[in-house]
Amino acid sequence: MLPPLSNKHHAIILGGSFAGLMTAKALSHHYKKVTIIEKDKVHRHPEARKGQPHTQHLHGLLPAALNILNDYFPGFYDDVTNNGGVTNDLGLSMNWYTHGGYKKNVFMGITGISLSRPLLEHIVRERVLAMPNITLIDNTPAKAFLSSSDKQHVTGVLVDDKQSGETKIYEADLVIDCTGRGSQTPKWLKQLGYDEVPVTEVKIDVTYTTRVYKRNPEDERGRWWIACTPEAPKERRNGAVFPIEGNRWIVSVGGWHGEKAATDETEFLEFLKTLPNTNIYDIASKSEPLSDIIQYKYPVSIKRNYEKMDRFPTGLLVLGDAASSFNPVYGQGISSTCMQALALDKLLSENISEQKLAKTFFKRILNIKDKLWQMSTDEDFRFPETTGTRPFGIGISNKFVSQLHRATNSDETVCYAFLRVMGLLDPPTKLMRPKMLWKILTAK
Repeated sequence: MLPPLSNKHHAIILGGSFAGLMTAKALSHHYKKVTIIEKDKVHRHPEARKGQPHTQHLHGLLPAALNILNDYFPGFYDDVTNNGGVTNDLGLSMNWYTHGGYKKNVFMGITGISLSRPLLEHIVRERVLAMPNITLIDNTPAKAFLSSSDKQHVTGVLVDDKQSGETKIYEADLVIDCTGRGSQTPKWLKQLGYDEVPVTEVKIDVTYTTRVYKRNPEDERGRWWIACTPEAPKERRNGAVFPIEGNRWIVSVGGWHGEKAATDETEFLEFLKTLPNTNIYDIASKSEPLSDIIQYKYPVSIKRNYEKMDRFPTGLLVLGDAASSFNPVYGQGISSTCMQALALDKLLSENISEQKLAKTFFKRILNIKDKLWQMSTDEDFRFPETTGTRPFGIGISNKFVSQLHRATNSDETVCYAFLRVMGLLDPPTKLMRPKMLWKILTAK
């Protein structure tokens, strides 16, 4: 029998964004010392760093992620409200137009939050860095993995210290890549003599455009989350408005395969005017702009299938968008990261050998990755221009989902069940129970 993990002295996390912070929290329960190495300069206030182009856009937090955040950081909701974030009941605050109507408002008993991504990351970062065994080293890009002489074990990382201009070595018992879509792990593994990492891609050509506006605190919509999603493939535009801290609105709109709002103010508003949820245009056209109009392009969803590799070094893991990055329109990325970090936390509590850690971890998170990947790419495959391996029976399942959306516009029971599945609280099989299925299939 292989010995259990015994060298739980020092763990290094590459990437100091949300995934790195959540992973540091998970590791802090098991390692004497946790070091986060971030390539950008990090300030102790809300910010969108150069290496985070997506951070300036609207972000949603699903209930599954909120549950983990609240468990990891008691008083998390208080942190949100004390910093100006908005809390609301997920179902009662919904103003979501799709498939010809608005979804039924229902009491969920689930507290949702609405705040900017920079504030969310700031709140989590302050909680994480307050822990005595966690250290952040910023302004320090990683260059390569260090390894044992036989290349079978990752022993640390080689980095560039921008402040001193020197190359430094940081040794660790475990290194975790949380650097996001731009992960260099496939390249660095190849340098160590490992095979190419198997990759699955779905090309979606999604673009969305965002602007922040001043919000009148007396506007009753300031506790709503407002959205519209297309009835694909005949429609391909989407949009959303969320209230965020500082009495502001954040407006993000866009579409698939060439549909996008321009960064010119007049054309941006004209795009908003075409959206069927009239609240989006009404808010933007009557509110004072507080930011430039910025655009983000997301051409392809990527899933790196580390679990399929025949050989993988000990002392290394990959987590978050570095492992699987899918269409951000659906707001599932943060939930995926939280669920993966929790899975790692639980795994490290078990009596597992170092030799089995990576294989077991990648197997554990495969269910998380595949579930969210299927939910997002199935929607993307509604458009004929989307390329990739189309799942068997996708046409039938998408027809059912369209009927489900129509049912949520007329039936509160169906809408409640749908929101729990969308929030990753219940499995999709809950929607297939006989009484629920009848309600869905007979809805007008």
